Amino acid sequence: MHRNDSSNSSGSQVIDPDDPTVTGERKNNLDDPEDLEKACMKQMNYKARRKLRQRIRIEFNITSVINRQKFLMRLAKALMTFGAPSHRIESQLLSAARILEVDAEFIHIPGVIICSFGDQETKTSEMHFVKCGGRLSLGSLHDVHQIYRMVVHDEISARKATVKLEALMEAKPLYGSLIRCSLAFCLSGLICVLAFGGSFVDMWIAGIGASFLCLMQICVATKSQLYANVFEISVTIVISFAARGLSSIRSQTFCYTAISSAGIVGILPGYLILSSSLELASKNIVCGSVKMVYALIYTLFLGFGLQIGSDLYLLFDQGARHDLAALAARMMTSASITGTFVSDNGTFANINHGQPLEGTFTFISGAPYIREHIIDGCYRPPTFPWYLQPFPWWTQFLIVPTFSIMSSLANLQPFWTIELVVMVVISCVSYAANKIANHFIFNRSDVVSAIGAFAVGLLGNIYSRKMGGTAFTSMVTGVLFLVPSGLSQAGGITAQGNGIDIGGAMIAVTIGITVGLFMSQALVYMFGSRKNAAIFSF
Repeated sequence: MHRNDSSNSSGSQVIDPDDPTVTGERKNNLDDPEDLEKACMKQMNYKARRKLRQRIRIEFNITSVINRQKFLMRLAKALMTFGAPSHRIESQLLSAARILEVDAEFIHIPGVIICSFGDQETKTSEMHFVKCGGRLSLGSLHDVHQIYRMVVHDEISARKATVKLEALMEAKPLYGSLIRCSLAFCLSGLICVLAFGGSFVDMWIAGIGASFLCLMQICVATKSQLYANVFEISVTIVISFAARGLSSIRSQTFCYTAISSAGIVGILPGYLILSSSLELASKNIVCGSVKMVYALIYTLFLGFGLQIGSDLYLLFDQGARHDLAALAARMMTSASITGTFVSDNGTFANINHGQPLEGTFTFISGAPYIREHIIDGCYRPPTFPWYLQPFPWWTQFLIVPTFSIMSSLANLQPFWTIELVVMVVISCVSYAANKIANHFIFNRSDVVSAIGAFAVGLLGNIYSRKMGGTAFTSMVTGVLFLVPSGLSQAGGITAQGNGIDIGGAMIAVTIGITVGLFMSQALVYMFGSRKNAAIFSF
């Protein structure tokens, strides 16, 4: 079977560790046992034919071929439905087709996988389009990987694997709407105090905003295609409007940046930009460029919604607008005025021959406004009570593991599993590496994120090789933790000023994550007998 495409010609195709070209294994029984028994009963001279065809291991049976093709199509649909790393899907399907001895080709574009099955005897081929959407589901993705491994290691037949995959895709979501809204509340509340400098009061408001967002997403956006097109903009406008209104209270109890940034963490396209960066780095230009452009436009929508919500409130509250403009003017170290300067005495007689000066005049303040009470964009003077202050540093030892558990559960990971423990440990190491790097490297969110991603990739790939786990599912929580952390180092989501800067900040963070993941993967797989990269990894 030959595969003639750009990735093969450039030598960039990634091979699965379970691929028969690597392990040298061959499937002892490609056909389902029931089909072989029926074939033996129909063909009375089977023993005679077996003597004449000693070198032929598989008796051609059209039913068995259809079962194997059906398994490959169900596998493709399951991988897309449960959010598998898209830059690996083609390689994994090709490896499965190779071990099942099916002449097949696969092309993956966003939302669609094109499957082409060939017949060498009749010189014909048939093409199937597998189209579906989906979201990240760590528990189901791990089950899909286990079914795939059982098939390629000849533990179950393709027919039984197809039944398992269909049952997995038809199963109900692991958690209901109430639990998902509660998880969104906890996630935004914790990330508010962890990454965006929020106080004890801010975390509750951010959590309520995130719960409202999740409720609208589950109950309204999924049922109305018309509203789904404006879902992100409408929700961010509401959250930004409420955050600006609360932050305009004279007592300065609430922080706009912390509430608005943490409230929309649940719909940030961090995973989407990350997967597009990985695809572009893997030379998968079509999928990578399409997803990158979509993620950037999506981020612009979020930035636009936040700006509209803030300006909409300031339109009704003129006092808050003037206070905000006065504060911005006080914090500026210089001011520029355009006009005509006329001297009313002889002080400037020697300048311009005493004639009026026209142009732009810049005045520099020798003592700018003191910013020592502004922490992460929030006003925190020492006179404020404890519930209006940032959380002390030692609370991170409690908040980070709790956030990691909640993030894994929000991505539909079952609770009582050993994989959840591994995810939490890797995520905590990710945050620790990110925090330490931020103390030594300033104003470089991409480099800091690369160091955190390198630590995540190192542990995830070692866990996959030494303990037989799934690297991708164990690393997702730690990688997604780096996106809001990296954005907070870039000045928060709303502190960027406009949507273009928000998109640029997210690209800088995700490119750093991409470089860190690939470097760690290359380091781990440089040693050992299998030199190829993990198929089910980032």
